[in-house]
Amino acid sequence: MNRIKMTMMLAGLAVCAGCALEKEQGSAEAFPWVADRFGDVEVLRYQVPGFDSLTLSQKKLVYYLSQAALWGRDIQFDQHGRHNLAIRRTLEGVYAAYPGDREAPAFKALEEYLKKVWFAGGIHHHYSMDKFVPGFTQADFEAMVRATPADSLPGFPGGVDDLLSTLAPVMFDPAVDAKRVSLDHSRDLILSSANNFYEGVTEAEAEAFYRALAAGDGARPVSHGLNTKLVKQNGVVREIVWKSGGMYGPAIDKITGNLQLALAFAETPGQRQVIESLIDYYKTGDLKEFDAYNVHWVEEQQARVDFVNGFIEVYGDPLGLKGTWEAIVNFKDLDKTRRAEQLSAAAQWFEDHSPIDPSHKKKQVKGVSAKVITIAMLGGDCYPSSPVGINLPNADWIRKEHGSKSVTLDNIMYAHNQAALLKSSLGEFIYSEEELQRAKKFGAEARSLFVDMHECLGHGSGQLNPGVSSEALKNYASTLEEARADLFALYFMMDPKLQEMGLAPDPEMARASYDSEIRGGLMTQLVRVDYGQQLEEAHMRNRKLIAEWCLEQGADRRVIEKKQKEGKTYFVINDYERLRELFGRLLREVQRIKSEGDFEAGKQLVERYGVRIDSTLHREVLDRYARLDLAPYAGFVNPRMVPVLQDGAIVDIHLDYSQGYAEQMLEYSRNYSNLPLYN
Repeated sequence: MNRIKMTMMLAGLAVCAGCALEKEQGSAEAFPWVADRFGDVEVLRYQVPGFDSLTLSQKKLVYYLSQAALWGRDIQFDQHGRHNLAIRRTLEGVYAAYPGDREAPAFKALEEYLKKVWFAGGIHHHYSMDKFVPGFTQADFEAMVRATPADSLPGFPGGVDDLLSTLAPVMFDPAVDAKRVSLDHSRDLILSSANNFYEGVTEAEAEAFYRALAAGDGARPVSHGLNTKLVKQNGVVREIVWKSGGMYGPAIDKITGNLQLALAFAETPGQRQVIESLIDYYKTGDLKEFDAYNVHWVEEQQARVDFVNGFIEVYGDPLGLKGTWEAIVNFKDLDKTRRAEQLSAAAQWFEDHSPIDPSHKKKQVKGVSAKVITIAMLGGDCYPSSPVGINLPNADWIRKEHGSKSVTLDNIMYAHNQAALLKSSLGEFIYSEEELQRAKKFGAEARSLFVDMHECLGHGSGQLNPGVSSEALKNYASTLEEARADLFALYFMMDPKLQEMGLAPDPEMARASYDSEIRGGLMTQLVRVDYGQQLEEAHMRNRKLIAEWCLEQGADRRVIEKKQKEGKTYFVINDYERLRELFGRLLREVQRIKSEGDFEAGKQLVERYGVRIDSTLHREVLDRYARLDLAPYAGFVNPRMVPVLQDGAIVDIHLDYSQGYAEQMLEYSRNYSNLPLYN
């Protein structure tokens, strides 16, 4: 629940012209940032500055951790929907071996559909969670499958007829598996969601099962359900554990095998303990081992290379329990970490001066660490759509007793910014020249500082009241947690403390951040939603909740004003100081809701301000973006790590940035895919 998961809109990014980054491959302008474009997605490349300066041992550590990161890909696809692996492998077979007219409209539409499936990890959009509508007919699909050699298709017991009768309804019937994650509280959240976390159970049965498990929890509860599928068989509800020898065992064994190879190159005893405890967790499936891994991971601060690997974030489960598999491999940017370290060192000051109720503040902030990292590999739910900031672990008791790590993914943000230089829509949604110039001058720097504060301070702040469960807010927990972190960062962006620390010497930086929050929450993010739909994704709901609440609460003083110019709508901030006060008030209430586990208040806040979209404004935003011809989402291909061998031993590792999107996806499917079609 603790990340800024921004498949960032290239159109909406402000770019700092002065934030040049030295690259081993030559000038940033010459680098081929864009790898592909299809549907509403642009696929980018990112560079890994500093990789060549790592020692050979560090490079080998990064390499084996990266191999572990790639072996979880099939897990993510299967978690997103039980038919996804069968559909992906069928589409890949047709794409690779179809002997017919490959320039025909139906084949081109199938190619685009496959690219969408690759990007989203399945047949549902990665952000809206709605099922993709194929641009080809069911008859087209069946004809292409039948024309493809059988040895290029996944094997079904009844052959091609069985394959088609199974997959065609899932792909083409709008009523079947319509939404991967449904947050519509008027319906059964499990039965209306197409993810593969539950089978044969209802929302009420799942809640009762986990309520019983949590009944005996003490002050250090495990994250019940995080690494299991919940099923009902012969009338009995039980869990199937994701572990070696269990569900997803073949992929997990490949992950642990590479983690075992990585052990030989651990930089510190603490890092070795981190890797060993993760291996133990994967082998046993014991969530106490997962907690031990998280404690070791938080406390290990000396190694330069770091990683995340496991069933982590719960956005993909409407009940907020099941962790989708993800991985990143990274190393610290020593120079740029200084700002993050300044913030983490001052964490207690920010906690003490937060506008929340004193009883909800941490009396002693422990172990809050922050760093700026360079990503070397993305995997699972972090690939191709990557976060730009992460704060972990998620367990509240670990955060309270041991602290947390916050990271800003610097080279990922830089790649977004460089791609945004090619096309920008800032002027389309900004009312005044003054606001436009502020965005151009301070936008990128403000975004970086905001991400650091969101992750390091926002997610690390506050505490639950004794006896309050971290699952109390259920399907609204993710939205409210992201709102809490955003509001914490927004409130302090305008604080003189940041000027004293030298982090925001010009007040215009905070104003640029406020402009972006309101503009994005009320308008620009709507381009990511099909017309007539409501908001489902937690981060989008969070941004709209904040902006709509402040618009309403500040209406009497026209803090935020809706204006028209040349037939276009804009939202203009008239009073930045007053807006900061509103951010503080809302932060106090959101923290109260979280600390007290006030489900009803949280539900009302999200449903009233974070879900519904004004249809007239939505139509206008979509039309204005359509004229710009920009992709609202971006993701990445990974660099290829190429070992250099001498007498069978690795003597160096080179990075290859030339691989295309489809080329990489097909390579990953060939080399990192060992799960059965159905799990």
